[in-house]
Amino acid sequence: MQTISAASLAALGQATSRPVRAEWSNDGGQTWTPAKFGSGSVTPDRTAEVRYAASVELLDAPRGASGINTVATEIRLFQGLGVPRRGVEWIPAGRYTVDRLRRTRLGVSLDLLGREDIVRSAALPTARTVGPDSARACAQTLIAEALPTAPVAWRDGVKAATMLPAFVVDEDRWAALSGGTDTAGASTGIASSLGAELYADAVGTMVFAPVPTLADPVVWRIPRNLVTAQPSQEETAEGLVNLWVVSGDSGSGTAPVGPAFAWDDDPASLTYAGPDPVRDPLAPQRLGLAGVRVRTGRYSSALIASLAQADDVAQARLADSLGIQSSLSFTSVCNPALEPGDVVEVEVEADVWERHLIDSCPFTLGGITQTCQTRTSTRRL
Repeated sequence: MQTISAASLAALGQATSRPVRAEWSNDGGQTWTPAKFGSGSVTPDRTAEVRYAASVELLDAPRGASGINTVATEIRLFQGLGVPRRGVEWIPAGRYTVDRLRRTRLGVSLDLLGREDIVRSAALPTARTVGPDSARACAQTLIAEALPTAPVAWRDGVKAATMLPAFVVDEDRWAALSGGTDTAGASTGIASSLGAELYADAVGTMVFAPVPTLADPVVWRIPRNLVTAQPSQEETAEGLVNLWVVSGDSGSGTAPVGPAFAWDDDPASLTYAGPDPVRDPLAPQRLGLAGVRVRTGRYSSALIASLAQADDVAQARLADSLGIQSSLSFTSVCNPALEPGDVVEVEVEADVWERHLIDSCPFTLGGITQTCQTRTSTRRL
């Protein structure tokens, strides 16, 4: 969760005003010009390639080369919380590039995308080899070429000093940084090879962060009096993987790395994969564990150079794929500091609390409520 004072967090249900601030810049954020905000909404979504997206209308806004345009302009949005006797506390609501501009009777209507879109658009003119070097050095070079002044943050738990072998980036800069496949179909992505994820946060910083899990600290407990509509719960087995097989293969003739294995080894979990589905796949039959179902996922990357690195990726992918069976949609008092990947506890019934991981938390700028999409694993229910 973004920084928010304890007083504002406690007073979300009593905030007397929710003003909005908008600014634009054509020089990469060195200077910012205030804009008159009309209306709009923000969609933070961890499942999207661009984490923050927004649609806004700005009033009396200049256009063209010296005004708002789709080539050079960046937009910053802030959601304010007016707490009695404390004034307004401003929470960043995203830093964006302009994807689409439409002229309106009162100004301009803008479709906005987070700063990942700038990196995505900066394809390499020719294929080139990156590395061998540390993950930090390789990543920061590729980002700096697209966003020269963008800060890059490495969260605790991400092994930025991991040495990566030399690898070829064909064209797609974002796939080389985040995750994807090259033209030969091999997995790429510096973040993926570290068991991490890459995104631009609400202030525009490029962040390498561990894959969030339900074991992370709870950032907000949401009592029933802040939940304004009956939560909607759903379960699905789509995307469920309880056994991951991860290996590294550079394709250069060197010995492949791994595979490393990670599986759900909790007998109390509905997604239990058995005591050892790799070396003893018949154990469930022998032990009478009729409910065990193994769903296997495989991942291989040329950037995985050690068994320890492969194990980190396997554990991260397991944590991410186990938490998708039970989802919860709830409408609550809007907390603009909430971020995708945060872990919250929701009082779904009287004195019944569930821990959930936020996937998306869209809200209308200036609005009082927001609807969150979350997920949890069956072991948490």
